Amino acid sequence: MKTKLIFNLLLACSSFAVCAVAAPEAAEPVTPTERIVLFDAATRDLSAFYTWLPKFGHDDPDGVFTIVERIDGAPAIRISGQHWGGLLTRAAYANYRLVAEYRWGLLTWQPRRDRTRDGGVLFHCQGEPGNSAPDFRGPWMQCVEYQIIEGGAGDLILVEGHYPDPKILLFPSLHTTIVPGTRRWDPAGTPVVLKEGRHRTDWQHKDPNWKDKLGFCGTNDVEKPFGDWNRLEAIVDGGSVTYLLNGVTVNQGRDGSLKAGRILLQSESAEIYFHMVELQPLQR
Repeated sequence: MKTKLIFNLLLACSSFAVCAVAAPEAAEPVTPTERIVLFDAATRDLSAFYTWLPKFGHDDPDGVFTIVERIDGAPAIRISGQHWGGLLTRAAYANYRLVAEYRWGLLTWQPRRDRTRDGGVLFHCQGEPGNSAPDFRGPWMQCVEYQIIEGGAGDLILVEGHYPDPKILLFPSLHTTIVPGTRRWDPAGTPVVLKEGRHRTDWQHKDPNWKDKLGFCGTNDVEKPFGDWNRLEAIVDGGSVTYLLNGVTVNQGRDGSLKAGRILLQSESAEIYFHMVELQPLQR
């Protein structure tokens, strides 16, 4: 554990370069026919993304999103968590397998300083950045989320969006199956439709005694111990999604109303690092 903590501190103290923050480009959804590298570790390239922070728009004056040198000399994306928001792809995508590797850092911020470390990857982001709030200054967008949170990595969340009239609230929908009497995913469970009033499915073996406190670790967690790298995979096939964590299938949904959109890496009060983010073609 001591080695892991030193590793975290060295990451946080490394010099970093601020990523590009230019406004988004309009694009039709791209379906990968070959590997698409969204973060190119070889060239420290974040040009596939732009930033969104409700407080600053597309500017990032506090360096929430940067590239740092790891101990082994390879770069990683550092998301400080200081402000809520995200790194959002310029292009929209459909029908792909997303593969990303992440690990937690030491820093946490209010309003979640003493709560579980929280982040996520959002798929099928629709409309304008910030449309999760009626004034379009929210941190997220209408989307499907792969939740990354201590004890709950692999939870599936639908995020509603306001647009084109901010007074109109639109809810995505998705079919899934759950353990009766709970919201935990079970491939052989009871069919439900996630929509208004029911917009979350916990990963399959989430601890029923999960608590929102810093460092929580469940009995059957698939996420690796703090300081280790985790491999996150999401198979996005039309309106269906399958979530894997470290090679284990942890959640699924099908026949969703959202089938394409941008991808967002969250900043949500906890420091997190990504050293690989790529899209792979689906195997048909």
